[in-house]
Amino acid sequence: MDVRKVARCREIAAEIADDVQRYIDRHTTVGVERTILRAYGADGADDAGVPLVNTAIDRYRHAGLLGRGMALFLGRSLLAGAAGVQDAAERLAYAPEVDRAEGGPGPEAAREALAPHTKAALDRIDRACAERLALRERIAPGEMPYKYVIVATGNIYDDAIQAKAAAYAGADIVAVIRATAQSLLDYVPQGPTTEGYGGTFATQENFKIIRRALDEATEERKRYIQQTNYSSGLCMAEIAWMGAVERLDMLLNDAMYGILFRDINMCRTFVDQYVSRRFIARAGMVINTGEDNYLTTADAVEKAHTVLTSQFINEAFALRAGLREEQMGLGHAYEIDPWLEDSFLLEIAQAQLVRQVFDRHPIKWMPPTKHKTGDIFFAHVHDAMFDLVGITTKQSIELLGMFSEAVHNPLLMDRYLALKATRYVYSACRHLGDEIDFKKDGIVARRAAQVLDEALELLEVVRKESIWEAIGRGAFADVKRTRTGGKGYAGVVERTKDYCNPLLDALESS
Repeated sequence: MDVRKVARCREIAAEIADDVQRYIDRHTTVGVERTILRAYGADGADDAGVPLVNTAIDRYRHAGLLGRGMALFLGRSLLAGAAGVQDAAERLAYAPEVDRAEGGPGPEAAREALAPHTKAALDRIDRACAERLALRERIAPGEMPYKYVIVATGNIYDDAIQAKAAAYAGADIVAVIRATAQSLLDYVPQGPTTEGYGGTFATQENFKIIRRALDEATEERKRYIQQTNYSSGLCMAEIAWMGAVERLDMLLNDAMYGILFRDINMCRTFVDQYVSRRFIARAGMVINTGEDNYLTTADAVEKAHTVLTSQFINEAFALRAGLREEQMGLGHAYEIDPWLEDSFLLEIAQAQLVRQVFDRHPIKWMPPTKHKTGDIFFAHVHDAMFDLVGITTKQSIELLGMFSEAVHNPLLMDRYLALKATRYVYSACRHLGDEIDFKKDGIVARRAAQVLDEALELLEVVRKESIWEAIGRGAFADVKRTRTGGKGYAGVVERTKDYCNPLLDALESS
């Protein structure tokens, strides 16, 4: 691997990210401002289920005032006599008139009024982080690659039972897969949920229920069980804050996934991902990025370089949001057509390349899905080959393939067999990678060099035309999106010169 080319890729990715960061620094969104109110302590919903933070933010957006920052109006409400943050937020949501901040306390006075609440918000995140670290210190997690599985019943109480069952069967990480299309909801449901199509809603109460179940499994099995969920979509930042205070270990959080695969406006996504990652960075959680999805819509051989390109860009965005490399679970996948000659060697080349380029990152390795059929016996072999590459190239986090993929949501026995097969491959081949040297002119080395060269070339193109234009022409995942198109664009607001957000300021300075 030519390390000079790797360094050049990072330099170009930094320039691409800097261009977007300049836009981020001038804008806020309804999702960001809702998150700030939640972090300060605003909670609850009305009789129709509309969250308090949505009602407050929507009022001020429609009044054309959101660009000043909801923290300004929250602080002014406290100075006007509100009994606390909850009372202040309720006044913002339900008072007969909106506060137009025409005279009276300004941003500095609001910051002073919010100072103890800003500290309390940060302390709440820090306590959750300290509790996680203390538990992991007392009860260690399993050995890498971590075995990661999903549960997806729709009922959070059933999910809790299945999560513990997965832990008993050997899982190291459990994700409650999110209900279909929740990423397109511009609000977070309140409380526990017992119905969901294709998964279960991500809510703060649901996070608590699964955390409690996995803590019980941790104590019973004397192996720390990690929890993850999905911080993406129109409520990306809100869910990141919920994960931070409810002691999640990981969050699926990508800079471009929502743009490409959920048609969420790119301006909205870029701002929201930055703020969400500020909370994640403070909380010490690990992100999982979504480059694996690129190969479900584009050819895994021809477009492998787009995965590496996106990983460099995701890394650059994450660094600007305060994440350390050790918190960046950059994603990729085993999605090459299994019937292609030497497909296994091509998969090894990609996995080894990613592992070496991002040597300090907890790489997330995703299973085959695109070429799965109803042939569960072949699927089991396909997954075993995936496991073999994962252990050989020392991936960090491995989402286990299910032999019933493309047939139905996994049953308990499906999960058990996947865990058993993976445990066998990991044990039998634990040190296989240490015994291998790749031929300098062999298939693996030449393929890795080719992918790196193509990624560098694409990064140069993206830098010249900007990532806005690159996404517009379908440079990633063969999906085209426009800068002002997609869902949620109306929720993007330009900041005023006196924009007030002391909590975000504190996160940025930590």
